[in-house]
Amino acid sequence: MSNRLTQIATRTGDDGTTGLGDGTRTRKDALRVQAMGDVDELNSSLGVLLAEPLPDDVRELLVVIQHELFNLGGELSIPGFELLKADAVVRLDEALAHYNAALPRLAEFILPAGTRSAALAHVSRTVARRAERAVVALTATEAVNEAPRQYLNRLSDLMFVLARVLNRANLDGLGGDDVYWKSERLKQQQQGD
Repeated sequence: MSNRLTQIATRTGDDGTTGLGDGTRTRKDALRVQAMGDVDELNSSLGVLLAEPLPDDVRELLVVIQHELFNLGGELSIPGFELLKADAVVRLDEALAHYNAALPRLAEFILPAGTRSAALAHVSRTVARRAERAVVALTATEAVNEAPRQYLNRLSDLMFVLARVLNRANLDGLGGDDVYWKSERLKQQQQGD
């Protein structure tokens, strides 16, 4: 990883291959490249979320997560290398416990909606799930450390919780509560009361 990009348009990928961090080349549709791309997209979606008004503590957490995702992508780009440490997973577990403690218990499913920042957090949640699936698929064919898969799993959970937090933050005057799914079961229960 000591080499830095000095030229972006190298044209070396015109043949459908890309370079990995260890200098080898692989097809652009390889599972490893798919996982790297999904992690990159996840990091970019967090960048869009960071462009929104956010509580300072959430902003600080998301910036740390962006750096950790960059490490995760770097680890995926170098087969057999470890950049993402287990303490990054612990940090997400601690953030999950912290933010979830202040939220009301869910009695019904919620929709990925509400304030703009909450909706963007839900988008990041779904991209994290896709990145996790890509890493799981990669582990079926190649050795991958446990931390990347665990990190993406926890991060998707955290993004769900942060979406709920952001719906309540009311930074844009639209906050208040989650947007609940109106299930037929719930409707029937309410009519029966």
